[in-house]
Amino acid sequence: MSKEASYQGTPWQNFSGPNLGYVIEVYEQYLVDPNSVDPELKELFDQWGAPSPAGEEENTKGQADVSFQMPANPDMYSKIVAAVKIADNIRTYGHLAADINPLNDKQKEIRRIELAEYNLTEEDLRQIPASFISPNAPSNLKDGLEAINHLKKVYTKKLAFEYHQVHDLEEKNWLQQQIESESFYPSLTKEQRMSLLTRLSEVEGFETFIHRTFVGQKRFSIEGLDTLVPLMDQIISSTVKTGTRTVNIGMAHRGRLNVLAHVLEKPYKLIFSEFQHAPNKDLIPSEGSIGITYGWTGDVKYHLGADRRLKRGSTANTRITLANNPSHLEVIGPIVDGYTRAAQENRNKPGYPDQDMANCVAISVHGDAAFPGEGIVQETLNMGRLNGYNTGGTIHIIANNMIGFTTESSDSRSTKYASDVAKGFEIPIVHVNADDPEAVIAAAVLAYNYRQKFHKDFVIDLIGYRRFGHNEMDEPMVTNPLMYKIVKNHPTVKEIYAERLIEKGVITKEAVAEIDEAIQARLQTAYDAVSGKEKDLDTAMNPPEYVMNRLQKLNTNVPEAELKAINSELLKWPEGFNVFQKLSRILKRRENIFENEGKIEWAHAESLAFGSILKDGTPIRFTGQDSQRGTFAQRNLVLHDETTGEEYIPMHNISGVNSSFVVYNSPLTEAAVVGFEYGYNVFAPETLVIWEAQFGDFANMAQVFFDQFISSGRAKWGQKSGLVMLLPHGYEGQGPEHSSGRMERFLQSAAENNWTVANLSTASQYFHILRRQAATLEKEGVKPLVIMTPKSLLRHPLAAAEVKDLTEGSFQPVLEQAGLGENHKAVERILLCSGKVAIDLEEHLKNEDNLDWIHILRVEELYPFPKKEIENILARYSNVKELVWVQEEPKNMGGWMHVDPYLRELAPAGVEVKYTGRRRRSSPSEGDPTVHRKEQNRIIQEAFIK
Repeated sequence: MSKEASYQGTPWQNFSGPNLGYVIEVYEQYLVDPNSVDPELKELFDQWGAPSPAGEEENTKGQADVSFQMPANPDMYSKIVAAVKIADNIRTYGHLAADINPLNDKQKEIRRIELAEYNLTEEDLRQIPASFISPNAPSNLKDGLEAINHLKKVYTKKLAFEYHQVHDLEEKNWLQQQIESESFYPSLTKEQRMSLLTRLSEVEGFETFIHRTFVGQKRFSIEGLDTLVPLMDQIISSTVKTGTRTVNIGMAHRGRLNVLAHVLEKPYKLIFSEFQHAPNKDLIPSEGSIGITYGWTGDVKYHLGADRRLKRGSTANTRITLANNPSHLEVIGPIVDGYTRAAQENRNKPGYPDQDMANCVAISVHGDAAFPGEGIVQETLNMGRLNGYNTGGTIHIIANNMIGFTTESSDSRSTKYASDVAKGFEIPIVHVNADDPEAVIAAAVLAYNYRQKFHKDFVIDLIGYRRFGHNEMDEPMVTNPLMYKIVKNHPTVKEIYAERLIEKGVITKEAVAEIDEAIQARLQTAYDAVSGKEKDLDTAMNPPEYVMNRLQKLNTNVPEAELKAINSELLKWPEGFNVFQKLSRILKRRENIFENEGKIEWAHAESLAFGSILKDGTPIRFTGQDSQRGTFAQRNLVLHDETTGEEYIPMHNISGVNSSFVVYNSPLTEAAVVGFEYGYNVFAPETLVIWEAQFGDFANMAQVFFDQFISSGRAKWGQKSGLVMLLPHGYEGQGPEHSSGRMERFLQSAAENNWTVANLSTASQYFHILRRQAATLEKEGVKPLVIMTPKSLLRHPLAAAEVKDLTEGSFQPVLEQAGLGENHKAVERILLCSGKVAIDLEEHLKNEDNLDWIHILRVEELYPFPKKEIENILARYSNVKELVWVQEEPKNMGGWMHVDPYLRELAPAGVEVKYTGRRRRSSPSEGDPTVHRKEQNRIIQEAFIK
């Protein structure tokens, strides 16, 4: 039937009553199996969609696009406008009619791109020049009809495009030119097609071998998305040719083992040994072409990453990494972006680092249910164009098997496509049928070319299916019977592509069989080499000795002359630079600190620490919400001219520095930013990387990164980190959400010397712990540092430091209260505390007389717990009767649950261990400031009641 339609409307107006009922019944059959109905009716259904009662079409005729209506007596001008409108609609809506679903179980939407909807005929189009329709189309097109047919072909085949969400005109025009000229489609040679078939055979052969050999073991098979491997091959190949030195990959479980085996070239023998629960590091290639990280507790095989060196030319090589990833799958995205930013930057000069976006490329592979479902994806996409986080564009691949675990897409997202979230960030999207390997290669080429030209993210929605259940022990027919009836009879992509090449005469059926046999023989040889060679497993899984060793005492003081010079340079501003007067007066108070024996407040000590760390050759990267100024207006590392708005960063102008310094205000995001900074730190181990929460409780939003990476990454994967986390913590009556940094959570995860958790009470302690952390970077003893930073103590005189504290002191895990404990025999009670409450106790001392009987110890480093230091102090007090832990947090929070067993172990015989603080609570603090003050006073007074 002619698509110009011989009907005055749609064909369904010719059906009514029982006839219409019959057509509707056949249409329902068509939805289940299009090929099971009469061919003529099938053609009608294909073209016109669902049958509807007479008269309905009359109301919608010509309204596929309500922005355009053909006049009653159209002239040539009207027809040209209509032709241009249909061409634009093909560009905008062609993806709805495209052949992108390999199972072909979804109805295509073609109405918006049909001529009849615009009262146009083929003859009308023949009278319009092709250039009016598509200026980028091939020059051999004779007229508008051929141009429209060309656009339909381009926009509705197995590669479909969405780019109208891109607002930048240059980008949009470039994308349209590339698509309509088809210039990005590679013209594959016979050898390249043979190579592609061989790759698909390797991918499929690996899965079938494992399926047959390790029956029932989880592997999260790639089958149904086999072209993911050649897709990644093509992107990596493009990067290598253009000189990229590092490619960082993050991906979920689906297909991960296959990517490890073929993209990262992890030896088959090593993978098979892991299936036999006998991983053997000796199986790693001796030439060092691949590095596989191990901790001491290890991880399941489909969480592990790898690091491969790919030779490029005679000297240079490209590093390819697949990041270690736990089952919180999408959280790897910001970490890989952090890797990438670190690899792009040169930090060996003062000021901002030099960034070369072409030096490193990130690839993130997502699940189709997770991409719209996990908020971390949107957080990371939002960071993609921000100064502090831009990596020049990540290439995102949605490994779309049209199902999430057992959940249909209709239950897992509110959008048509899994990729629709990316539209809000003006990211171009291509949808590609995973059963067409050459279309997949073309998608890779377009994505890489766009990234290279515009330095922005790009999304490839690779639409396939999942041949088995979520894991190989699931039976998908239980929950998804209709889909799996189709899947069961659907040929593999290797079979489809092999048949295509056989038809083209590129290869013979016998040669295909020979390729498969050779692959299976290679897999069998690898399996035979490790089969039955299980070894005794390390069930103790103890950390190496160098991990468990405590940090050695480090000299962290700085000569007064150097500090004075740094201080002076930090207070020099360019001539004519107008700092806001009130702020200028505050900062200028720091000028005479060294002459007048003044006090150094918290933020001042931090600035001096940063300046001295930079002079020692250590770069610094510092991010957080409002960290440039500081949440409490305390920091002001970036100054603004009150007249021009121009920025000036004093840290960039310290003499004798050859290390970069940046402080960025982060987006209102915790999880993705923490992940990014952790990734940056892992890839830039020589850099002091700091993340600051606006308030400590904001860390709640990043808990998965603390649990799955920062606290345990070294034990699972041998992945070292020296990340610093600053969490404002302290009870000042600001309510439950702005009091607690949830110290107890970090202490609960503290084991195997995995990180340092500190709750400091003085600016000098902060100065020294920062310098100590910087000094441990790139050493085996490096570990993350969690600091409960203060709020009210930022400007408190009792928390401020003297100059000699910085020039002569060092970090002390335990501080003794000055003026107490001098009469050793008189001391009967020792109060132990941590952080701000120590200052509250010190303030209260002026209200007490006869304090010989009491002493106060401030436990500044809660983990590793300073047992030896406390034990040495206790040894001085032979008549002590009580050890009392004082805290402002509820009993089930703060430090008590952590220190209680340590204190009972340390307490001499007959000495009681007691608690003073808030009772156990479900909420961290009171919401009313008056109630807070009364409770705080009770805690402090109770500590001194004899």
